[in-house]
Amino acid sequence: MSVFVLDTNKKPQNPVHPAKARLLLTEGKASVFRQFPFTIILKETVLDVASNPLRIKIDPGSRETGIAVINDDTGEIVFAMELRHRGRQIKNNLESRRAIRRSRRNRKTRYRKPRFDNRTRAKGWLPPSLKSRVHNIETWVNRLCRFCNIQAISMELVRFDMQKIQNPEISGVEYQQGELMGYEVREYLLEKWDRTCAYCGKTDIPLEIEHIVPKSKGGSNRVSNLTLACTACNRKKGNKPLELFLSRKPRMLKRIQKQSKVPLKDAGAVNTTRWDLFRTLKETGLPVETGSGGLTKFNRTTRGLYKTHWLDAAYVGKSTPEKMFQIDKTVLIVKADGHGSRQMCRVNKFGFPRTTAKSTEKKVKGFQTGDIVKAVVTSGKKVGTYIGRVAVRKSGSFNIKTVDKTVQGISWKYCRLLHASDGYSYNTTC
Repeated sequence: MSVFVLDTNKKPQNPVHPAKARLLLTEGKASVFRQFPFTIILKETVLDVASNPLRIKIDPGSRETGIAVINDDTGEIVFAMELRHRGRQIKNNLESRRAIRRSRRNRKTRYRKPRFDNRTRAKGWLPPSLKSRVHNIETWVNRLCRFCNIQAISMELVRFDMQKIQNPEISGVEYQQGELMGYEVREYLLEKWDRTCAYCGKTDIPLEIEHIVPKSKGGSNRVSNLTLACTACNRKKGNKPLELFLSRKPRMLKRIQKQSKVPLKDAGAVNTTRWDLFRTLKETGLPVETGSGGLTKFNRTTRGLYKTHWLDAAYVGKSTPEKMFQIDKTVLIVKADGHGSRQMCRVNKFGFPRTTAKSTEKKVKGFQTGDIVKAVVTSGKKVGTYIGRVAVRKSGSFNIKTVDKTVQGISWKYCRLLHASDGYSYNTTC
């Protein structure tokens, strides 16, 4: 990743190579403004040089979203990250809270007048588990706009173009007869069957589209009649009916028949939030380009690249440069953790309180739980340097969770703040 640069007025400049950033920091011409994404701020005013226009590309997903910042003129991937959502955690928390609430009301109120008829939902309402995905992406788009000169946005609006799958003629001769149509179907099946052979369960091997009911036996090309199989299983099955081929494996037969009719839950989440995300991005005032998942895969595979969320994001839309490169292979992994809980006390499995009410004051000695700190302990049994997330205590004795362990009983006096808690945890990968 390149390093973002701000001038003395906190206006974005052209991102620089990590080596150039280290040189500026060593010479005292800049200081660290933010750890994640790593950003420096200049200490001296520089000549007013126009920064290069950049484009944010987004590949929305149900569990993870890929985000990349691209220079359309040079084809450079300036910044890449993968954002991991917490939609399922929110759903589980809401269900748990609902169960506790109902149990409490049943214990304390013999009859409660129904009030659900009085409640209305605003137009465009989304469940919190889905809305959180939109909010996470919106947060990071706004952040990146503050750190670099973003002039356009590209997003994958639909993962699977269902109309093109059912009716290839909908977009004209060039689209229906080209390779893109096949990519829409293949990408849908890869997601539906979890990128594994339906018959032997092998992964990370070339997979072929296979008809559950053979075409010679009257089977159609509808996606409900398609699955994925490795070359060996596909040849072994041939034109046999599925019931005959799996006559000795009734469990597998039942699973395949059931899975062929089950809709994609994750794809449903993406399709539900796509237009809300599109409207949110339009409110930034930047031009928004859209593309389908089939087009993204076509752009990536024709260039011979492997599949990752951030690479999918880099190749979203028709604006993708013919040649792209990345000076540094580091990718930022961001996980949404939330900003804590409003629950006043913890409960046991029966819904009864098991702790006292928590304090409304989050900070202790200037630190709060979730901050990334660096502790240099110079005396005692825990001498050493520890970098990680801190869990604060009123006593001033903190716990620090590092990459491989949790160190308890570190005094706040040894701690130095590196990155304030912002609802996300960070990691990097190469």
